[in-house]
Amino acid sequence: MERAGLVVVMICLLCLVGVVPMAEGDTTPSQCKQEKNLLVGACKPIIFGLQPSAACCQRVRVTHAECVCPYLSPKVANLINVKRSIKQIQGCGRTVPHNFKCGSVTTP
Repeated sequence: MERAGLVVVMICLLCLVGVVPMAEGDTTPSQCKQEKNLLVGACKPIIFGLQPSAACCQRVRVTHAECVCPYLSPKVANLINVKRSIKQIQGCGRTVPHNFKCGSVTTP
């Protein structure tokens, strides 16, 4: 289940690229952990092939990118379908900047 939760976080990471990153240091490690856990909880249905819910999209909009991007390792990045993730982002009403780097993923 830990792996599934991590995959959800990684998929949601790509959703975060539409959010203007906040300055580092705005959140404590415990706040980042809480944000990551809330994101995973709200967006878990994505692993079952569902589109992001309103709650997931809202969570994506408020989660700090610096809280989740460190989890995007090359190994985890291989589990993400970038094109599908971009479609999900667009479903949340967000845009994806070109060449945005989050962890080991750079958006097309």
